[in-house]
Amino acid sequence: MASSKDYLEFVLELLRNMDDITYKKMMGEYILYKDGVIFGGIYDNLFLVKNSKSIDEDEYKKIVPYPNAKPMLLIDSEDPDEIRDIVYTIVNDLK
Repeated sequence: MASSKDYLEFVLELLRNMDDITYKKMMGEYILYKDGVIFGGIYDNLFLVKNSKSIDEDEYKKIVPYPNAKPMLLIDSEDPDEIRDIVYTIVNDLK
């Protein structure tokens, strides 16, 4: 099932307090970038982020977004500050 533009806009609103957030539509889903680094995406209207060494993965539900993909972490928070901290941590780990 493809993700909706409405859900993308909802997630982008949660990311509003961050600079340089971009996205690309790919095969009905959305890949999310911060400073050019892929940190997550929207798959089947779920906000998923990459796992990284500084994230306590036990705090999050793991979801495989598509066949043969690595599990990603489901973000179910609607707190922009909490999400900002998660994204910054992931991006810093991936750089």
